[in-house]
Amino acid sequence: MATKGARRRAVIVSGVRTPFVRAFTDYTRMDSIDLADAAVRGLLERTALPASLVQSIVWGGVILPSGAPNIAREIALDLQLDPGCEGYTVTRACASGLQAVTSAAAAIERGEYDVMIAGGSDSTSNAEVKLPQKIVHAAAPLALGKPKPKDYLSAVAQLAPFTDILPSRPKIQERTTGEVMGESAEKMARIHGISRAAQDEFAARSHHRAAAAIESGRFDDEVVPVTTPEGKTIGRDGLVRPGTSVGKLAGLAPVFAKNGTVTAGNASPLTDGASAVLLMSEEKALELGYTPLAAFRSWSFVSVDPRDQVLIGPAISMPRALDKAGLSLSDIDFVDIHEAFAAQTLSVVEALASDEWAKTRLDRDTAVGRIDIDKLNVHGGSVSLGHPFGATGARMVTTMANELARSGKSTALLGICAAGGIGASAVLERV
Repeated sequence: MATKGARRRAVIVSGVRTPFVRAFTDYTRMDSIDLADAAVRGLLERTALPASLVQSIVWGGVILPSGAPNIAREIALDLQLDPGCEGYTVTRACASGLQAVTSAAAAIERGEYDVMIAGGSDSTSNAEVKLPQKIVHAAAPLALGKPKPKDYLSAVAQLAPFTDILPSRPKIQERTTGEVMGESAEKMARIHGISRAAQDEFAARSHHRAAAAIESGRFDDEVVPVTTPEGKTIGRDGLVRPGTSVGKLAGLAPVFAKNGTVTAGNASPLTDGASAVLLMSEEKALELGYTPLAAFRSWSFVSVDPRDQVLIGPAISMPRALDKAGLSLSDIDFVDIHEAFAAQTLSVVEALASDEWAKTRLDRDTAVGRIDIDKLNVHGGSVSLGHPFGATGARMVTTMANELARSGKSTALLGICAAGGIGASAVLERV
């Protein structure tokens, strides 16, 4: 136990993820619970941690299965962990994975638990297609009661006129504004002067860095193989394109605006996958013989007006996380920003380098600073690796914790944008 007066610290012991693959391909028959099970099972096997020692699970997700939305508890039951292993599920759009991990860290530091698993998963392939409420309201009394013939006629009458009764295609858009995320990225590109060429260059670099990380074995510690229901074993990420180039990307048509700059090549693809992180109190980790990788020095979650720039939140949460950690951008060794779109990531970079942004949005006189490209997303990001919504935050924590331990560097700054105008950030420090 910690000595009296000493700060109890949560440490990251290990982290793994499934290979990330394009939606509606290899993981089509695996929902978000199946993927979560695969990640947590791989984490337990990789660390040789007795399952009975896991006291609690916190899980993040965006496309939650309606029949069992508390994925955390389903993991504990599926993997036959101790019956007392409790669990809860959080949803904070694309920041859900980071929310899960920081929630676990906070619980450990409050003394609630000594051993926890946190992470996130999403299966776009298994997003539920919702029936229009018009049909639900008409049909529910029939399904739940003991209908008489006249009740069927009444239900049909409620559907008239027979418009808007077909299921609609799900869209990744803001509920309050109706703005599709790609449209938000286009708007940010215009505001911050992010050219098509800059976006394509960023995307190509993301793929090249991710490919280099795979080939060098840097991801070997974090990627665990998954065997699908069809018996196929997936051992590598399926979205990284090592042979892509700025020239190839330049040939793609804009997706969200006729004369726009956002394409399928400089945006993150729809992805299935899961990530899991093992956290312990520092004392427990050492008692069990584990070498901690990193710890959280700070984190910050903020919100901005979605009618403004819905994905600009990290340009506020990142400086706040730095301030809480007592650090400046120049003190940071690695910066990892979620690449929902190249345009969004580059807009955050420009905002942090802007004196005007600092004065008008951060209440400071000078810019936070210009991020060194050699420190930014050193192993690629969501544009190349993919973006299973609830898993990305845990993936970023895992990759940066491993990189700090491997490189001997001291600190990493994370930034994530999310629907609803959310910005989420954290500062990791090597232990």
